[in-house]
Amino acid sequence: MRLIAGLGNPGQKYQDHRHNVGFMAADAIARRHSFSPWSKKFQGLVAEGILGGEKVLVLKPQTFMNNSGHAVGEALRFFKLAPADLIVIYDELDLAPGKVRVKTGGGSGGHNGIKSIDAHCGKDYRRVRVGIGHPGAKERVHGHVLGDFAKADHAWLEPLLEALADAAPMLVAGDDNGFMNKVSLAVKGSAPEAAAKPAKAPVKGQSHIRQARARKPAVDIPETGPMAAMLKKLFGKD
Repeated sequence: MRLIAGLGNPGQKYQDHRHNVGFMAADAIARRHSFSPWSKKFQGLVAEGILGGEKVLVLKPQTFMNNSGHAVGEALRFFKLAPADLIVIYDELDLAPGKVRVKTGGGSGGHNGIKSIDAHCGKDYRRVRVGIGHPGAKERVHGHVLGDFAKADHAWLEPLLEALADAAPMLVAGDDNGFMNKVSLAVKGSAPEAAAKPAKAPVKGQSHIRQARARKPAVDIPETGPMAAMLKKLFGKD
């Protein structure tokens, strides 16, 4: 059996926050693989299903982010699972938007939900980090994390969640690299591209490098007289 915990904050006012991408991923997995309806258990919402032939419990802690470990730890103990059976999905400031990385163990990176799970479950579980990008200044982090995804973000967010749900059996099977590759391919090219500027049409009679300059004839041609007639004939002047 595997336990997949998607992290976030409960309540409608938080549902579209970047900090709630773990909840969004949990919903996508349960929906894509026809899990049971959500029910209240272990201080959270749980749904049960099968991924890759293995029983899986998806958990959305309702303890608020900073106390996520209470719900996750309770579920682990109830099913007598080891940290190696746990997969946690959460937002990562230090990854570019749309990037997904999987690792086992490590530090919390300042994420309070992970700090709580580390305290209650140990550190030897797999972490699926979903990049939300960094706002660039420390004082803007709080508003960025606890702010809704921008409309432009949905160009990569929706394909990412669908790909993450589709590839969830690979994650349960331990194929972390295959999982990351599949998600990466689904998101690649989904961000809006800057519109290419149309090439400026060259002025008539002008190359796209430079405009040809009128040149003076190498020989001054007299207007009248026998010499003028001869030179005009020589240079093809009428």
